[in-house]
Amino acid sequence: MASKLLLITVFIFDLIAFGLAVAAEQRRSTATVQQDSEKDYNYCIYDSDIATGFAVGAFLFLLASQVLIMFASKCFCCGKPLSPGGSRAWAVILFIVCWVFFFIAEICLFAGSIKNAYHTKYRNIFNEPLDCPSLRKGVFAAGAAFTLFTAIVSEFYYVCYSKARDSFHPYGGEVGVGMGTYK
Repeated sequence: MASKLLLITVFIFDLIAFGLAVAAEQRRSTATVQQDSEKDYNYCIYDSDIATGFAVGAFLFLLASQVLIMFASKCFCCGKPLSPGGSRAWAVILFIVCWVFFFIAEICLFAGSIKNAYHTKYRNIFNEPLDCPSLRKGVFAAGAAFTLFTAIVSEFYYVCYSKARDSFHPYGGEVGVGMGTYK
C-alpha cells in the first residue's frame, strides 16, 4: 500500500511549489524608462525582484518532491520486481510522463528566474526609443501549470507503483528442470 505520509508530504511540497510559481508570475519584474535629472539621457528602472526568489523557491520545492517520490520508489529501476499487469504498465507510463512534466516545469522556473533577474544598464543619449527587456508574460505561469501536472502525475505514479510492488509474489515452485524419465 502506498505510504499516506509520503503522499501528503509530496502533495504539500507540490502545492507550495505551485503557489510560489503563481506568485512569481504575478510579481515578475517590469521596467520603466526614466530620464536623468539633467535630461541628457534615458535609462531603465526595474521594480521589485521578488519573483526570482519565488521562482527559485518553487524550483527547490518541486525538486524536493520529485526526489522524495523517486527515493521512495527507488527510481523505478532498483528494488524488487513488480508484478505484471495494469498497475505496472501504468506505473511505467506515469514514470515517463512525470519526468517529462518535471523537466519542463524546472526549465520554465529556472530559465524564468534567470531572465527575470537580468536587468540591463542601457542608456540612451540620442532620441532613439529605449527598450527595457523583461521576462515575457506566461513563463512562470507555464512553470506553475507543469508543476501542477507533475504533482498529479507523480501521485498517481507512486500509487500505481506501490500497487504493483505489493502484489508481486515470487514463484514458489521448483525452478530447475526435472531429471525424471519422460512418461
